[in-house]
Amino acid sequence: MQTWPSHPVPRVPGAPRPLRLYDTATGEIRPTTPGATATMYVCGITPYDATHLGHAATYLAFDLVHRQWLDNGHEVHYVQNVTDVDDPLLERAARDHDDWVVLAMRETALFREDMAALRVLPPRDYLGAVESIPEIVEAVAKLLSDGVAYRADDEQYPDIYFDRLASGHFGSVSNYDEPTMLRYFAERGGDPDRPGKRHPLDAQLWRAARPGEPSWDGELGAGRPGWHVECSVIALNRLGMTFDVQGGGSDLIFPHHEFSAAHAESLTGQHPFARHYAHAGMIGLDGEKMSKSRGNLVFVSRLRADRVDMMGLRLGLLSGHYRTDRAWTSDVLDEALARVDRWRQAVARESGPPAEDTVARLRDHLADDLDTPQALRAVDAWAAAALAGDGSDPTAPALIRDALDALLGVALQPAAMP
Repeated sequence: MQTWPSHPVPRVPGAPRPLRLYDTATGEIRPTTPGATATMYVCGITPYDATHLGHAATYLAFDLVHRQWLDNGHEVHYVQNVTDVDDPLLERAARDHDDWVVLAMRETALFREDMAALRVLPPRDYLGAVESIPEIVEAVAKLLSDGVAYRADDEQYPDIYFDRLASGHFGSVSNYDEPTMLRYFAERGGDPDRPGKRHPLDAQLWRAARPGEPSWDGELGAGRPGWHVECSVIALNRLGMTFDVQGGGSDLIFPHHEFSAAHAESLTGQHPFARHYAHAGMIGLDGEKMSKSRGNLVFVSRLRADRVDMMGLRLGLLSGHYRTDRAWTSDVLDEALARVDRWRQAVARESGPPAEDTVARLRDHLADDLDTPQALRAVDAWAAAALAGDGSDPTAPALIRDALDALLGVALQPAAMP
């Protein structure tokens, strides 16, 4: 699958700071410890609707991880998937009398445009579930042969399920108790009441073909993949076990990240799947979580069509800490647009206050679990001094401009309309 265009990332003088990141599994902020090549898997979209601000905030958070590693001199192997066959996609296509393949292709293309407009660095590997089906089939067949998966007791639809306890580490990502797991499993794509399963929490690996649904023939019988195993297989086959960061929104902690880890650990006999599990908070609108079911989404493509400055949008989403659930309002956007305008004016000056201390503070805050609110305030202070006429360093505006580009992904050339 085609990814989106990249852009050069400036090298910034001064000492980089190793990234420390909150790990959901341990409940601690810990150093990331990549080798020469840092490795990251971030779960992608199910392309049945346009990119909303909740999506954008998540991918911006992991774009900052990517940028901190680049600043530290690492190569970055970033992998992202697209769940281009799944129930929500098929249901939306049926509702709108659309072809599910065309719908997936159209929304994936729009997502790529949104990510490029927001200056999110692209993944090296960008793969759809459909193109990954042969390797998913191979993995599910191995889980069956190893006795950690089974067919449901259903002659008509013998779906294949995963024994949740097979890896010996189930629960180590979320640390949820079983009642919490059951509640989230029912709310987030699971089927706890499905007859023929051995336990309500066992997750589907392969869905046997149903009338009117797409399916693929093979050694598992006609069907299509379950959601969690898709990410297990794509990550394993590109990054291997114990990659540096598994990322996504906080709604993926359970069941998705719990099961993708359990599948991978059962396939390999190794633990853990990832060294860090990092999760971005939810974006709300008018006091409610932004979600398709509530119909209260703010779409990046709509804002682009309205000619909203994407650097202002990026700063608005970075104005709150990535791990917090936070509200999106018109005031947030207005304040961000005013902020980016001030910054542009400041870096356009011929000179300004010395920038080295500001760049050091920017690095310090971002290395501390991506503390963007503090990072933005550090730049605000420099910009205010520059606009007040303080300082006469002719190199400072360019240094600030390059640091913001490299570390925050904010380009301060005159605003380009999308």
